[in-house]
Amino acid sequence: MNICVFCGSAAGQNPVYASTAQRFGKLLAEHGHSLVYGGGNIGLMGLVADAVLENHGKVIGIIPSFLAEREVAHKGLTQLEIVGTMHQRKMRMAELAQAFVALPGGWGTLEEVAEILTWKQLGLIPQPVMLLNTNNFFNPLLGQMRLMVEEGFLRSENLAQLSIAQHPEEVFSMIP
Repeated sequence: MNICVFCGSAAGQNPVYASTAQRFGKLLAEHGHSLVYGGGNIGLMGLVADAVLENHGKVIGIIPSFLAEREVAHKGLTQLEIVGTMHQRKMRMAELAQAFVALPGGWGTLEEVAEILTWKQLGLIPQPVMLLNTNNFFNPLLGQMRLMVEEGFLRSENLAQLSIAQHPEEVFSMIP
């Protein structure tokens, strides 16, 4: 199974984010899944990719040309696809993925999660979407999502389409 991971191009302040990303990548490979991700060699994304590769797993990176030109493309991947735009990157990752998992990150991660949840809500994709809530990173976002339900902007059944894992091991019990 191809699992698409959205996560930070930084490693974060707390070392728990890096260690969890590495653990998740190791488990991904051990479970025989392939990683589909943004193709970078920096931050949590680079750590997840390296952990998959170190454990003899397959890694498919999708990166827009302007980022590849900035020398952030990971050179050691099983497969690296260079696309023209960020939108093409997300479309290609979605085409390849059988599941989506978000680890902590910044604007890009937030935007990717919001878009993929919107696609799921609209019935454009059937794949499961999960948050790996390391160190309770996503708790404020989950609170906002619950407020969206309470205030009538999001249906509870759409929020229920999002699965939450506290530890990397939990993710693999949630994947069908």
